[in-house]
Amino acid sequence: MAIRLPIDVATRVSAELSKLIERLVNDPDREESPTLEDARAALLRRSPSPQRETELLHPQDRTSALGELDGLIEEYGKEAPAADFVAAKASEGLSRVIEAAMGDPSLPDEPTLGAVRAAMVDGLTARLVGDGAIDPDDDGVLLGEIDELVRRYGAGAPAEPLVRFE
Repeated sequence: MAIRLPIDVATRVSAELSKLIERLVNDPDREESPTLEDARAALLRRSPSPQRETELLHPQDRTSALGELDGLIEEYGKEAPAADFVAAKASEGLSRVIEAAMGDPSLPDEPTLGAVRAAMVDGLTARLVGDGAIDPDDDGVLLGEIDELVRRYGAGAPAEPLVRFE
């Protein structure tokens, strides 16, 4: 059994690498949870040549995804669970809920995931549905999504860093 890392290492992973790892973690054909070594193998299969990969990067990028992954393997080991390196962000709908909670005078200026969840149950989501900001069919999905974020980060974690800006 793999040991969970003590810090949220996903915050140290680039968006590109996080997306690659997330696809691997969510692969329905996989029987076992992937490791960083599995992610490296998948990245090598995706890119025929590591040199070709670095040719396509913007000059400001200091390292390629492969170099970034090698650094993570060096620091955390090749058997580290790849899922720990997927950066979680709220969906567009939940991001709207979090932003509304941040502007709600009855909640703290920097609401936690637990406070956002409580506000959702107390009618925040229904109000946003009524305003047309949220699809009525998303209510149950959004509650499940916030529950998953609370499970992953804890009810006391700040909600704002999970807002997706696209």
